[in-house]
Amino acid sequence: MNRLSDRINALAPSATLAMSQKSSELRAQGVDVINLSVGEPDFFTPDHIKAAAKQAVDDNFSFYSPVPGYLSLRQAVCEKLRRENGLEYTPDQIVIGNGAKHELCNAIMALVNPGDEVIIPTPAWVSYVQMVNLAGGKSVLLPSSMEKNFKVTADELEAVMTDKTRLIVICSPSNPSGAIYNRDELKAIADMLARHPEVMVIADEIYEHINYVGHHESLAQFDAIKEQVVIINGVSKAYAMTGYRIGYIAAPLWVAKAVTKMQGQYTSGVSSIAQKAAEAAYNGSQDCVEEMRVAFERRRNLIVGLLQEIPGLELNMPDGAFYAFPKVEHYYGKRCGETIINDDNDLALYLLNEAHVATVAGSAFCCPGYIRLSYATSDENLREAAKRIAAALAKLA
Repeated sequence: MNRLSDRINALAPSATLAMSQKSSELRAQGVDVINLSVGEPDFFTPDHIKAAAKQAVDDNFSFYSPVPGYLSLRQAVCEKLRRENGLEYTPDQIVIGNGAKHELCNAIMALVNPGDEVIIPTPAWVSYVQMVNLAGGKSVLLPSSMEKNFKVTADELEAVMTDKTRLIVICSPSNPSGAIYNRDELKAIADMLARHPEVMVIADEIYEHINYVGHHESLAQFDAIKEQVVIINGVSKAYAMTGYRIGYIAAPLWVAKAVTKMQGQYTSGVSSIAQKAAEAAYNGSQDCVEEMRVAFERRRNLIVGLLQEIPGLELNMPDGAFYAFPKVEHYYGKRCGETIINDDNDLALYLLNEAHVATVAGSAFCCPGYIRLSYATSDENLREAAKRIAAALAKLA
């Protein structure tokens, strides 16, 4: 008899990866699927970064790396934080992991005890709640809305706090909504958190450089709460290095030490070759980052304009990341043949089967009534996808 642990039985699979898998299966059958479900830049890793990875192989970086990462990479991260964010960290406050997802989970596991409450503004990335579940914590979901540009206020956060609140997760720029918190909004949250020194906050900044409204503002910039803030970031999105699997935390020393201790038992140090590539990303020219950001902004304008022309879809203009997040409740109760649209999951599946466009239901992001589309693909794909979506939705009556 196979007996899995309760924690695994309670764990939901990743909806984004599941939809991407369904898309791949259809493609394997010869179906022309446009996959807008995966959060991955379609650009190739810049040449100078690839050259550094090749050089690392030739230089025999083939041995175990230090658990928290090479000192040279942690120094590069510190310099990046100083140069771009005005933040002062030391290398022993940086831990390098297998992508931002890894370090996010490490931080949650290090900070959350069974029964602790974690406040998560929604819509929220699919894995936050599941990571809290793994730690034995309780997710307290705080809804936002399109009318509020998918952001929550300091007062709203404080209103749902209890004596069990241990952690808040803030993602800016946001996956899936593209919302970005400005300095004044973050300052209000920081002032509130300063009144609750027992509460930690994770600042998920992985989409930092995909910003269409100005300079990125980090929650860690406010000195009064710096000891309460754990920054999550990495190279995947900004440098088109998703497969390299390099992320990091920048945190109070006691948190960094705890994460290093846990990582030493779970994974040890991450890929030596990928670390040297990431070092080149941070230390080299940043022109490639801006070139990709400009392309994403053009694509954002294209897909949002096309989707806004489709009757029944409602959406705002995202300020960052590379997702559109339209409301689709207009189609509830409609049908095409034997297919009835009861919710956003039905609609996402309908678009996959009828339009051959893969999206992700908003329910996966704790925000039913919406779907998420990634525009990290070519202009041609975006135009064709919008055309197919419009045709499929027109069949619903």
